Amino acid sequence: MLPSKKLFGRTLEFVLLFFGIPLLIYLEEDFIHPSIIILPVLLFIFLLLRRHPDFKWRELITWSISRRVLLVNGLIIIISALLVLAYVFYFDRGNLFNLPRANPWIYLAMCLFYPVFSAYGQEIIYRTFLARRYSGLFLKPWLFVLASAVTFSFMHIVFYNPVSIILTFIGGLYFARVYQLTGSVLFTAVLHGIFGMIFFGMGMGQYFWLDMPV
Repeated sequence: MLPSKKLFGRTLEFVLLFFGIPLLIYLEEDFIHPSIIILPVLLFIFLLLRRHPDFKWRELITWSISRRVLLVNGLIIIISALLVLAYVFYFDRGNLFNLPRANPWIYLAMCLFYPVFSAYGQEIIYRTFLARRYSGLFLKPWLFVLASAVTFSFMHIVFYNPVSIILTFIGGLYFARVYQLTGSVLFTAVLHGIFGMIFFGMGMGQYFWLDMPV
C-alpha cells in the first residue's frame, strides 16, 4: 500500500495522463491527430518504466504462450470476425470492405504498420505501464482489468463516436485479461493488431480513423 501522499500524487498522475490528455484532444479538434501523440507518450512512459525496480525490458518481447491459449484466442478471433462481418452485412452493407475496396494499398500498409506502430504501443501503455506504475491503486486483479478497459475506451473519445468507445471497452476487458493471464504484452499486441485488421478490413474502420480514405 502506498503512503497517502504518494498515493495522492500517483492518482493525480493517473487521472491527468489517462483522462486529461484524451479530454484535451477531444475538446480541441484541431489540436493534433490522435495517433501522433502515441510516440511522445510512449517515450515518457519508457522513462517511467526504467525507474520501476521490477521492470525488465525483456518483458516487452516475452512470448511464453501455450498451444491451448493460442487455440482459445484463435477461436475468439474467428467468432469475432464472423460477428463483425454479419453486423456490417446486415446493418451497414454500404461500408462492407470499404477500405480494401476503395484503397487496397492503404489497407495493406495499415495491416503492416498498425500492429507495430499503434497496437503494440497502446498495449504497452494500457497494459504493461498501467499494471506496473499504478499497481498501488488497483490492488485486486479485477480492478486492473476494469481500469485498463475504462482508460483504453476513454482514449477513443478522440474519434467522436460512441461505437468506438463501446467496442474498445469490450476489447479492453479482453486484452487486459489476456495480459493478466499470460504476462505477454507482445501477445496482446498481436491480438490487438489482428482485431484492427478485421475491423478496418470488414467495414468498421471509419469508427477508429478520422477521415479514413474511402
